[in-house]
Amino acid sequence: MYLLLVVIVYIIFAKIFVDWKRFKEFYPTIQFFIIGNLLYNFIFYNHTLWAYKAVTVNWLNHTLIDITFSFIILPVVIMIFLQYFPKTPKKKIIYLGVWIAYFSFLEYIFYKRGLFIYENGWGLGMSIVFNTIMFVLLRLHSRKPMFTLAVSLPIIIILLFFFHPSLSDLK
Repeated sequence: MYLLLVVIVYIIFAKIFVDWKRFKEFYPTIQFFIIGNLLYNFIFYNHTLWAYKAVTVNWLNHTLIDITFSFIILPVVIMIFLQYFPKTPKKKIIYLGVWIAYFSFLEYIFYKRGLFIYENGWGLGMSIVFNTIMFVLLRLHSRKPMFTLAVSLPIIIILLFFFHPSLSDLK
């Protein structure tokens, strides 16, 4: 039920706030996010840092919830985030801070309701750091995609080093 409500809210947000004529401009950054998220979920299926948990029906699992977020909710978020990104440095910092706080607050609410689970050394503090990196990289990718890919690799390696067992231990 929560997932359906969230999807409906973001479809309404998409209708009100997204300039769909600019979709092609946002599409590469949406793909960047989706590919990264799906790769993470595929490679570390048995060693996640966080997981979605449904409380309404048994068949609704992390995978289905994450696919819904990846293909419906987060593309809307990315388009709204990029579409309204301000021009002045001070406003950029405030804007980023608002999005980081918004995402972190939503995660906290879902965590408190038992709909979001932390695992393997992850927690809200790390999610705030991750949200900061994510929103900065999304903005950077919209302007300099190749540079962002190069910057993303060391970040991924650092996350793997601190939070995951070696790839050979994953089965």
